[in-house]
Amino acid sequence: MIGPSGNGKSTFGRALAERLRWSFVEGDDHHPRANVAKMARGEPLTDEDRAPFLDSIAHALSSGQAVAACSALKRVYRERMSEASGLPLLFVLPQVGRQELQRRMEKRTGHFMPTAMLQSQLNTFEPPASDEACMVLDGTLPPEQFAEAVTAYLTSGN
Repeated sequence: MIGPSGNGKSTFGRALAERLRWSFVEGDDHHPRANVAKMARGEPLTDEDRAPFLDSIAHALSSGQAVAACSALKRVYRERMSEASGLPLLFVLPQVGRQELQRRMEKRTGHFMPTAMLQSQLNTFEPPASDEACMVLDGTLPPEQFAEAVTAYLTSGN
């Protein structure tokens, strides 16, 4: 699952992992402490900041049969994760409008990412190109329906 904060990556990723009986990798758990502190202060991460985070998630995916929630905001980040994992990865983008993203971020508690960081993420986000292995789905679907759509795609032989 990829995309900006608040789009449902973790919710949909957990639902998909459960449906497939795969492991779930929460990207937030792979951020170095310095990254978390930086984001909590409202400072956007640099490409250099993100490198160990992306490599850590790619390593967690390298055993196969795992679903990860990771912003992967830029194409180069997605390419890095694919290369570092050694596997062909399918990226899934829960598509949600800006107002809904903000509403969700304002509603959640105990998360290090302040709502003020949303615009920075949207400015950085590069929507997947048609030549990327990416599926875009409505991010307002119920998690079970979302997981069902991804599972159907995976089992169809693409």
